[in-house]
Amino acid sequence: MQQEPYSIISSKGVAPTFPSTLLHPYVAEGIGVILCLQGEFSFAIGETQGRLRAGEMLLLTHVDHFEIEWQSPDLAVRYLFYLVEPILPILGNEVVALSIQSPVAERARHLSIPSGEEDRLTRYMLLLDQAMGDSESLYRAHERKLLLLAITYRLCDIYSRHAGLSVNALGRKQDIFIRLLKLIEQNYIRERGVAFYADKLCLAPKYLSYISKSICGYTVQELVFRSIIRRAISLLTNSPKSAQEIADDLGFPNASYFGTFFKKQTGMTPGQYRRRHVTHISDSP
Repeated sequence: MQQEPYSIISSKGVAPTFPSTLLHPYVAEGIGVILCLQGEFSFAIGETQGRLRAGEMLLLTHVDHFEIEWQSPDLAVRYLFYLVEPILPILGNEVVALSIQSPVAERARHLSIPSGEEDRLTRYMLLLDQAMGDSESLYRAHERKLLLLAITYRLCDIYSRHAGLSVNALGRKQDIFIRLLKLIEQNYIRERGVAFYADKLCLAPKYLSYISKSICGYTVQELVFRSIIRRAISLLTNSPKSAQEIADDLGFPNASYFGTFFKKQTGMTPGQYRRRHVTHISDSP
């Protein structure tokens, strides 16, 4: 199992066995997906044991001590492990909240592969494998991010449908939370205070903050700030815009105010972040 840039670990096609790394306790720090195409294998996640057969898949997220315990001689699998952090800035709040990365999601999910999903996931994996083998360039880096984004959206869709994580299936608090996230996505550049969102949802600001904190661990304002930072990072890493232009796009009065906000949230100035993460775009103040 070869370690790739962006912490991507792939089977590089159909594999007849698992690598030695997974035959001992392994920490899946990000997202992991295993498609069992033929045969079967047993696994352990901590003290919990399970078995995967042909036509089934296993989704993992931030799992400690994952280990393959047994595999059949006729095994055929595809697997992919990757960190979600490189694409987190371009994942929307609603997707993050309902995805397999969510604090309310289970850490592991054993699923039957829905009809047609195996082929679609396989195509994404093949494209990603090809992109990882290409020479490094601005366009290849963006292509890899977009392919990871597509895979993540597909896995989130499979997970949400299997787990019944639709708005209709959620309780009142989760329903309010999802509506809050949609409002934030639509208004975060112009409206940053909890009072606006509480008024739109006909709730007291204190109660709305309680719901947000209890479900995802963030206050309403922190969710708004995270949306701003995601957009700022996307502009810093994917465009040549100056700090002033980005400040204008995000509704800040000037570049200095934006820089202070950005550093407080990330520990770096916009220029420092751009220098560290994007060497091909000329730096901005």
